[in-house]
Amino acid sequence: MKIPSLVLRQLYTNGSLTPTDDGVAFSLKNRLTDAKLTGLESVSVGGVEVGADKLTLSLDDGSTLQAADVSITNPLEFPLRRIVTVHVPGVTAEEGVHEIRLNFGIEGMGKLKFKVKDSVQPDRPDRVTVPRDRQDDYSDNAIAARQAFVEEYTGKEYQHIKSHTFDPHILTGNIESFIGVAQVPLGIAGPLQVNGEHAKGDFLIPLATAEGTLVASYNRGMKVLNLSGGVKCTVSDDAMQRAPVFIFEDARGARDFKVWLDDNFEQIAAQAESTTSVGKLKNIDTYLSNHFAFSRFNFSTGDAAGQNMVGRATFAACSWILENNDTIRRFYLESNFATDKKASMVNIMKTRGKRVTAECKISGDVLREVMRVEPKGLAYHWGVAAGIGSVLSGANNNGLHSPNGITAMFIATGQDVANVSESSAAILYAEHTDDDDLYMSITIPSLIVATYGGGVGLATQRECLEMMDCYGKDRVHKLAEIIAGVVLAGEISLASAISSNDWVSSHEKFGRNR
Repeated sequence: MKIPSLVLRQLYTNGSLTPTDDGVAFSLKNRLTDAKLTGLESVSVGGVEVGADKLTLSLDDGSTLQAADVSITNPLEFPLRRIVTVHVPGVTAEEGVHEIRLNFGIEGMGKLKFKVKDSVQPDRPDRVTVPRDRQDDYSDNAIAARQAFVEEYTGKEYQHIKSHTFDPHILTGNIESFIGVAQVPLGIAGPLQVNGEHAKGDFLIPLATAEGTLVASYNRGMKVLNLSGGVKCTVSDDAMQRAPVFIFEDARGARDFKVWLDDNFEQIAAQAESTTSVGKLKNIDTYLSNHFAFSRFNFSTGDAAGQNMVGRATFAACSWILENNDTIRRFYLESNFATDKKASMVNIMKTRGKRVTAECKISGDVLREVMRVEPKGLAYHWGVAAGIGSVLSGANNNGLHSPNGITAMFIATGQDVANVSESSAAILYAEHTDDDDLYMSITIPSLIVATYGGGVGLATQRECLEMMDCYGKDRVHKLAEIIAGVVLAGEISLASAISSNDWVSSHEKFGRNR
């Protein structure tokens, strides 16, 4: 499969062009897929070409070799995330922008080439920078250097920030310039009885929060659900998007491009899926406006949340599209139509992440005994708040506080907390039944969670997931069902507290630290 040059450029590390005693150096990092380098034939910097016989390669393990020693019979292992620094002698690169061209070979792909532009930055000796160790930035020495820098810069000593109980090397890819941890209180609610297709049984729920009454409130809601037979949870859709925009000469060009995408879907999907072992391109939704084609590339992403995965995959697909369709005048990888880290109506309708519903028929007797409320009164309260109040406010959620439970679980389990902005959207429904019970359900259309990759494998976060048997592969729908059940517990608890006028008194008893 031919790799488009737009994708190959990702191998180059921007900002790495550096003058040396006898020339220049720059870095390549494999951001695509495991590979073997079968040759680096030549490099051109600012129009000056240098052959393999003069090029030296420095590897991230500290070893060096001559580019001429790399061949088809003696390939260089180039796995994902490996860094290779190329030393180019005989080239002078002054401050400013320079064009760099590379001619090289990859096993199974033949000869490849691409060009990029990079600049030599001016020396700024007075600039204050955070200490960094290019060889091992997560070593004890590197961390201690940064901690000392912070204390010297601020004139204060820090005791709690510097304390951690895990090997910092597990943080590679999760955080930069690490100096310590922010300890967030962790409470436990439950057990919660979940009657899902993936989550079946009773689960203790870890909630990380600094808000008083939150854990107690969710725990009270779980008691009500458990006494009513548990909460039934269903995942109905699963998708993650990247939404590029393609710009054409006129509206007809955009219209014809939509048809072209459908006709070439198999080739586009093959390009996208070549960058990932688990991601699958399900379909492309294209929306036309003016002379623009806004295209939502919809992927399944396994147990990962998948934003980076689909970004890389869509980039590869778009690179192929650009090389095979000459009607496109301009292109941007993200048009803001995926609404990453933003709640939106398109994702409420179309789903981003997991679309999951939690529902329960809550016993009227339980409501009266535990919550001191009537099911008829709660249903009426829902009609006023959800049917009128939320409409008047223009809220993206006609429920009460689903982001409370979601955020507390996100922090505890290592999710990307900024995804709460999308996951906060919810649709609550309540109904007073003929047998004097209360049916309540909530649908979360854009719940973005992971049980593999990202921050879920960090020390305490992994333990919280393991508490619910939700760590690792084939667990993400289970976690989504549990979170939805927790959200419904919070809705019934707060709704009852407001309806029974216990809301303020509960916060006075358990809440603000006075």
